[in-house]
Amino acid sequence: MRLLYNLAMYLFTPLVMLRLMARGMRYGDYHVRWRERFGSFPTPRLSGCLWVHAVSVGEVNAAEPLVKALMEAYPHAPLLVTTVTPTGSERVRQLFGDRVHNLYLPYDLPFAVRRFLRNTRPRLAVIVETEIWPNLYFACRRHGIPLLIANARLSERSLRGYARMSSLVRRALRCVSHIAAQSRTDAARYRLLGAEPSQLTVCGNLKFDMPVPQAALEGGRTMREAWGDGRPVWIAASTHEGEEMCVLEAHLDVMRRLPDALLLIAPRHPERFRAVEASVRSLGFTVATRSAHGAPGHTTQCFVIDSMGELLRFYAAADVAFVGGSLIPIGGHNVLEPAALYKPVLVGPHTFNFEEITEALLGAEGGERVADGDGLGTAVLSILRDEPRRLAMGRAARQVFESERGSVGKVMTLVDDLLQE
Repeated sequence: MRLLYNLAMYLFTPLVMLRLMARGMRYGDYHVRWRERFGSFPTPRLSGCLWVHAVSVGEVNAAEPLVKALMEAYPHAPLLVTTVTPTGSERVRQLFGDRVHNLYLPYDLPFAVRRFLRNTRPRLAVIVETEIWPNLYFACRRHGIPLLIANARLSERSLRGYARMSSLVRRALRCVSHIAAQSRTDAARYRLLGAEPSQLTVCGNLKFDMPVPQAALEGGRTMREAWGDGRPVWIAASTHEGEEMCVLEAHLDVMRRLPDALLLIAPRHPERFRAVEASVRSLGFTVATRSAHGAPGHTTQCFVIDSMGELLRFYAAADVAFVGGSLIPIGGHNVLEPAALYKPVLVGPHTFNFEEITEALLGAEGGERVADGDGLGTAVLSILRDEPRRLAMGRAARQVFESERGSVGKVMTLVDDLLQE
């Protein structure tokens, strides 16, 4: 199975490189630092580093409180944060600047992984959420590097995918020192993949421990004052192709009853910024964008957030938040950020990426699920027009967020134990 896996990786690598080139035509950073994807880079002073891997923006945001805890507990150890996407890399720079080293994780090719570990020589590897790369895991065991999966989650879809190569995944998981699962459900799914009970601890979700920057709250208030405190405002965050038109049609429904309503829309991927702006204009909305106008004006009906790393500020400025990736089977995105800011949360039917958190939020009446795009406008309008309900939902959402904090401390205990061993 491992031989077949490696053969498939070598065969697919040229296709992956072509995809990177194609994406680079729309988003230039994909052309940069491509040698890092094969473990080749100018060797900084990384020997003995603590290494955290976070795939993209969402995982980097989740890892933020853990990375800061590592900085505080081990101030003299070099800290390396790897990502897969340019947007993830940019988010690392925004959050940590030059306090951490940032590289792309190499493809899971034996020679690339060997080169990467030879150049970095980490004392500890922390993989955030769901990333099972057999060659990387085997190489960590061979080099004696403790490997921790933190904030581990495993959706039903991912479980089915990994089950297709169950024997290889089982062997890879035996290389893991410990798995800090987000929930009991996630822990049970890792057991089905082959993890031993002794490897598993339920630690909760790191995202509950994320800081809410005062600057984001103040920025939200400032923007709100600029476009009018009394305006009804809702945000559609982390949207994908296939649901953005549903969002815009929902806003048309909202504006029929609330003509001064404002929609803030934040596409998930930067390469979609222009396409979303074009869609907004095609429906006749008065449009402004973050890059061209800075903030919405009094007459703006739809504001496209074509920037990265500013979502908290816009959540703080909104009355209601719809979290995207949930009207289509992407699995949903982080519902905790709006919850932390006392915002009622709306999601679609597909939330398997954050299953237990979403259910907790809905169960506490801090959020509401809509069946499809047709129901989105109705739900937004209902909440915007009912201030007591809106405020109660916001308080309930915040209570769910507060009740689940403490994951970082539990994961740091595991980190300390592994480093002492």
